[in-house]
Amino acid sequence: MASRDVLDCGDERSISRNKGAWTAEEDRKLAHYIGKHGPRKWKSVANKSGLNRCGKSCRLRWLNYLKPDIKRGGISDAEDDLILRLHRLLGNRWSLIARRLPGRTDNEIKNYWNSHLSKKAKLMEKLPALSITQPCLE
Repeated sequence: MASRDVLDCGDERSISRNKGAWTAEEDRKLAHYIGKHGPRKWKSVANKSGLNRCGKSCRLRWLNYLKPDIKRGGISDAEDDLILRLHRLLGNRWSLIARRLPGRTDNEIKNYWNSHLSKKAKLMEKLPALSITQPCLE
């Protein structure tokens, strides 16, 4: 029986692939290769860049961590509010939500939702709607 990484990569010839955390050297190789050739044909990126990773792993590493236009740092209050509002409209459609937050990845938003906002959203649903009353004029 083939190992799991063969099935993940779809290449029966490559039984032994690196798994787990990426090293700084692997990041450098991937960024260098993509800088020269562009982010295309991920299976060939994995083979031609000298990485012992499958194409899917290279694609995810680039899109979620190494791509230069990824926004670093914490999510702002404005982004937090926007994620809450968009989630109410779109549900768990993370890639659609991410398109409205430049520099943020769908994976980052999903993880942020699950670790920070889902509880807050449930709490907000349970709170009764605040009624706005007009002030008394004397």
